[in-house]
Amino acid sequence: MRDLALGGPDSFAKGGCNNQRDDLVAGDSLTDSTPNAATGSPTQHAFLWENGTMLDIPTLGGTFAFAECANNQGQVIGGSNLVGDVGCTGSLDFCAQHAFSWDHGTLTDLGTLGGSFSLAEWLNNKGEAVGGAFTAGDELFHATLWRDGQISDLGTLPGDCFSVANAINSKGQIVGKSFSCDGSTERAVVWDKGAIINLNVPIPEPININDKGQLAGDGLPPGCDDENICGHEFLLIPCAAGQGCEGTDDGNARTSSPGITTNAATPTQRRRMTKEFVAQLRARLAQRYHIRGLRASPRD
Repeated sequence: MRDLALGGPDSFAKGGCNNQRDDLVAGDSLTDSTPNAATGSPTQHAFLWENGTMLDIPTLGGTFAFAECANNQGQVIGGSNLVGDVGCTGSLDFCAQHAFSWDHGTLTDLGTLGGSFSLAEWLNNKGEAVGGAFTAGDELFHATLWRDGQISDLGTLPGDCFSVANAINSKGQIVGKSFSCDGSTERAVVWDKGAIINLNVPIPEPININDKGQLAGDGLPPGCDDENICGHEFLLIPCAAGQGCEGTDDGNARTSSPGITTNAATPTQRRRMTKEFVAQLRARLAQRYHIRGLRASPRD
């Protein structure tokens, strides 16, 4: 047993992104027990434990940061508040947050699509990261790809307003979800070679995609409406017609470029719906990372 902490009373270890090394653990730790006025929480840093050594990963200037995971190369992705804990109002609810990457001592702000918030979800062994970010004016939230220092907007299925990328394999295939503008419909999708593909399967939470293109996720079988009671885990295996598949590949909706959303909502209404969508993401983060204070209700 090893104590992985940076001086504070609590610490949290995370899973790896394609990480098969048993000498690497990414996580986050409180550095003290004194709440900051801006966030209402003690200072928290990300860390990487590598071959018996604890490495303190600094923040992007704020008092709160967390690690998402590390890959086989010892690279880490995560999220951090910004200098002065901008946007915070005594809690972590509305803090501006940027995704970051850390590569053997070099910390990089991965930025956003023009808004105030971004989230990195997965990192492959080539150092390519995926997640999501606010667009300009915090109007929409789109899935993103960070590659070679550049951020790309992966877009949505046609007619949708929101999307998020959950994982990327070494071939650059990305799995995630696209959401309707009112948030009531979510569809599992794959981004591959510049196209977005609607998988047309009942998997509300696609989790990962391996280098064979096989996709793992959680879903609700017919008649099940409670994931905790009757939810199942799924594995989708890609195949072409004539290989014993049900149906053919032609059943998947493929769009050759990111979807361009056109809807009747005003910019103010879209920003409101986007805040509600991101509030749900923050609530998921709060549960995943044991973050006290994040809530699901957006601020006007």
